[in-house]
Amino acid sequence: MSEQYEKYYVPAQSPWPIVGAVALFFIAAGAGLTVMQMEQESSHGQYLLFLGLAVLLYMLVNWFRNVISESHGGLYSVQMDRSFRQGMSWFIFSEVMFFAAFFGALFYARMLAVPWLGGDGNNVMTGEVLWPEFTAVWPLESTPGGTTTQAMGWQGLPLINTIILLVSSVTLQFAHTAIEKDQRKPLTLFLLLTIVLGVCFLGLQAYEYVHAYQDLGLKLDSGIYGNTFFLLTGFHGLHVTLGAIMLSVVFIRVLKGHFSSEKHFAFQAAAWYWHFVDVVWLCLFVFVYVL
Repeated sequence: MSEQYEKYYVPAQSPWPIVGAVALFFIAAGAGLTVMQMEQESSHGQYLLFLGLAVLLYMLVNWFRNVISESHGGLYSVQMDRSFRQGMSWFIFSEVMFFAAFFGALFYARMLAVPWLGGDGNNVMTGEVLWPEFTAVWPLESTPGGTTTQAMGWQGLPLINTIILLVSSVTLQFAHTAIEKDQRKPLTLFLLLTIVLGVCFLGLQAYEYVHAYQDLGLKLDSGIYGNTFFLLTGFHGLHVTLGAIMLSVVFIRVLKGHFSSEKHFAFQAAAWYWHFVDVVWLCLFVFVYVL
């Protein structure tokens, strides 16, 4: 008597992973060249950066299209759904480790490097020899080269952005509850509101960067404080952008009548990612802005 096995769809070879890798290479190289050429009037690195972003967006659109067509073609099984869940879980875990590295650098600078330079413990001569005017206080608002800046306070734009992301998590949870009950109108409304809040966050963060550069003198080359501030908040903004793209794709699918109360993992995956970036921002708000 022959046994019945659950089918498992094995997709054909796809060009999108290598296209995505090339896009990330262009983004990394373009961002590096842009920073290196920041003081020059023209920066060719910006063109490479924008090219990488365009290729990445092209890859995402086409890869999402392939996955959606495979799903609606009935090619996926329960085991495939488990594979998607495991893949998204590991992806978010890799992102946790990514931000853990940057938070680790921040904590190292604040808890170890700064006290060490200030002559903490047995290291009495370090500050006197290397940086006589150094004061072991965070954030460092001056560099040995004479560059001075002002710290970004937590009131104003950072607090507003925190409230915006917290509210977006609530609206996304309302949308999640609606899709589980097959309530299409609340689902559409709350999902759209979540995307709008995400776009507002990005717009206010861009305005915050302009304020930092023009009014506070806070730049990427403003010592370890400027480095950690822009790397942490900048990479988080990039992740918010990716999350907004994912939610936008899900929103378009909702308008087309996709998903049901039983099958909506694409929505769940985007929601997991969005809640993750919200938690990261709370950590950023506390350790970068408040403390």
